[in-house]
Amino acid sequence: MSLAIAYLINQYPKVSHSFIRREILSLEKSGIKILRFAIRSCTTELVDQADKLELEKTQVVLETGKTGLVIALIRTSLTRPIRFLQGLWLALKVGWHSQRGILYHLVYLAEACVLLHWWRQAGVAHVHAHFGTNSTTVAMLCRAIGGPPYSFTVHGPEEFDAIKSLSLIQKVETAAFVIAVSSFGKSQLYRWCQRSQWSKIHVVRCGVDDKFLDVTPTPIPSEPRFVCVARMDRAKGHLLLLDAVAQLVAQGWYLKLVLIGDGPLRGEIENARIQLGLQDCVEAIGWTSNAQVRQHILASRAMILPSFAEGLPVVLMEALALNRPVISTYVAGIPELVEPGVCGWLVPPGSVEALKTAIKAALQLPTDKLAQMGKEGAKRVTQQHNATTQAQYLAALFHLCIENSNHQKIVIPSS
Repeated sequence: MSLAIAYLINQYPKVSHSFIRREILSLEKSGIKILRFAIRSCTTELVDQADKLELEKTQVVLETGKTGLVIALIRTSLTRPIRFLQGLWLALKVGWHSQRGILYHLVYLAEACVLLHWWRQAGVAHVHAHFGTNSTTVAMLCRAIGGPPYSFTVHGPEEFDAIKSLSLIQKVETAAFVIAVSSFGKSQLYRWCQRSQWSKIHVVRCGVDDKFLDVTPTPIPSEPRFVCVARMDRAKGHLLLLDAVAQLVAQGWYLKLVLIGDGPLRGEIENARIQLGLQDCVEAIGWTSNAQVRQHILASRAMILPSFAEGLPVVLMEALALNRPVISTYVAGIPELVEPGVCGWLVPPGSVEALKTAIKAALQLPTDKLAQMGKEGAKRVTQQHNATTQAQYLAALFHLCIENSNHQKIVIPSS
């Protein structure tokens, strides 16, 4: 059976969304036709050639402009007035309870009208959105006005922080199925949803591809070098990490830390680096290509990600796949991947002392011991986070959803 699946993401391609690109490419290899759609573009951020190629394949809703949105609203209201009124009522109801308000949701309805036209022209049989935020809202509104069935992937932590304002439970109820990227994420949906909805919720893990899984292990460097790859916002714990490094340096330890990423906290992180006197041992290089990220990981003794809130960070999978142990926190789905003492260290979030202890352990541990931890980590990633294997689970859900015209609950063997 030939499938046409539309992928809808708020911003795509995006530097931090390489896992979505891998998922799409793996699905295409399995024979499923994927059409890419984004609400808005972030063209200026792109540094990786693979992302630039994806951009050429992606239709961006807001590039239609205000006129295009208005025309889509008018066309839909005239050609399917009853369904349009149903969508309008849903937009008003969801918008009333949201943080963004009704006006934003009227814009989402207009975006849904644009996509309804595009998807009907393209013969889309199913829509899959990533993140339970505005992209899923648009998919839900499009379904209300007569669009195709939809599903979505919940990542966290943003969705779990705003369950009610995002109308996440209503999205689960109206979706054909829902994906969580970890057992922890599934448990959070179980926590809020009626038990009658549980069978819709499946775990399909984010994955890495052969560029990470099929690499020849390289020796752990003897240099005391670490890397942190993460968007620079408060949830990732950068400032706590700088405090830990400053205290280690004050105690006579020497190390080098490379920060890869950008975001709203970039200026504050740069100021803290200077105020703590870390210019010689901490370098912030912004976003860079996937190939350069791999080289920085390989040049390090361990990856550090001291997050306060997470889903299940793909960068930890990438580091472990490259045979590098990781230092992270007991947050969300991270303990499902990282086993302390086996493939890295986990510390309580927010604890400078525990983070310092873990970094000191990674500095002191012989490279052969670090290599063994990295090897164990790579084995876990191969077993749990192979992008091709995970895409097969998702492909099975797409097939079953399209085959079941009555959209009954879908149950497949757990991944």
